[in-house]
Amino acid sequence: MANAFRVVIIGGGVAGMETAMTLGRGRHRLIETTLIDKGAVHYWKPMLHEFAAGTGQESRDCTTFVEASRRFGFRFVQSSLSSVDREKHEIRLANEEIVPYDMLIVSLGSRSNDFGIEGVMANCTFIDSLPDASLFHEKFRAAFREAAAANRKLDVGIVGGGATGTQLAAELCSAIDLAPGYGKEARKNILSLSLIETGKRILPAFPERVSNDARKQLEALGVSVLTEAMVTSVDEEGFHLKDGRVVPAELRVWAAGVRASAATELFEGLDIARGGQIVVNHHMQSTRDTSIFALGDCARINDAPLPATAQVARQQGIYLGRAIPVIAQGREPSTFVYRDRGAVVSLGDYNGWGMVGSSTSFGGGLLRGLAPRWLHDLIFRQHQIGVMGLARGTAAFLKAHLLPTRPRLDQ
Repeated sequence: MANAFRVVIIGGGVAGMETAMTLGRGRHRLIETTLIDKGAVHYWKPMLHEFAAGTGQESRDCTTFVEASRRFGFRFVQSSLSSVDREKHEIRLANEEIVPYDMLIVSLGSRSNDFGIEGVMANCTFIDSLPDASLFHEKFRAAFREAAAANRKLDVGIVGGGATGTQLAAELCSAIDLAPGYGKEARKNILSLSLIETGKRILPAFPERVSNDARKQLEALGVSVLTEAMVTSVDEEGFHLKDGRVVPAELRVWAAGVRASAATELFEGLDIARGGQIVVNHHMQSTRDTSIFALGDCARINDAPLPATAQVARQQGIYLGRAIPVIAQGREPSTFVYRDRGAVVSLGDYNGWGMVGSSTSFGGGLLRGLAPRWLHDLIFRQHQIGVMGLARGTAAFLKAHLLPTRPRLDQ
């Protein structure tokens, strides 16, 4: 398209996809959008623990980028970033393609932080992406079948008592409870699951009542919850703690800490925060290069830092998608304003809690937990309907609740 304003989005997670969708809905004829991602499908990152456990279904809950590109009118390239030439305003991809840009949007997401602890990278599985989740699920299925056949315990250890680690622990229990041929008795007899948290309590972003209730729920499922437990090294035996204890774990998951994607290191000369995020202003624009913007987990506004959540990424993507046409015309857009919609944590079908503002919580209990559990799902479904369209998104929602996934551990 001659004389088009070239927008290039690196990363098709929640922030990148919301930017592309918002631009696509506007049908701006003079804006040409390219989205680049190393994967073939778009997924909602807060669902990774469900894919890892097998209680979520990739074929039902993910959308291919090719399909989304047709719907929203952007060009999709499946590759990853190799280098950035800020002077020429172009990037080189791993497939050797050179892509020029007028505006470069970095939405590469985040990864868990190993904090330099010995043995973490070599001996732990991470749940940072869909391939990570799929890899762990295959490991879990194989290990559980083997343990069941040998009539022995399967030791699983998860480090990180935030939302990902806590919810993964519950989903693994749920996967066994729902799996044909196994069920609750098999979970009690075979699974030995430990959740390890360095801080004083799990779910530290929630009020203390929620942390205590969630701990009680996990312990009722047989999960050993260790708090104030600092991991000093990891090996094939398990997790070695500062106090000398060893937590045995045949399967070891690291879900602690957050760092921006390693690819942000390619942006030499930009202000980079300690966590690897690109420092941006309140227009989500890099403080060192006016043509580079960053969103979501790999962006940081120094005077108003925000948590690495899908809610933040989604709002920033929608904001920038609306701001780009203004920027393309040489005008200054309004500043980004984050609106905290609260937070939800769901422990499978066992229980759930929600939070309004910074301290008011709700949920818990057999029936009171239903509202936050449904709200947790509806937040995702709102995004899914935006990606898939009303008809397909609603159909996926109904199918998920009328024909829920039955995890298969026997094959």
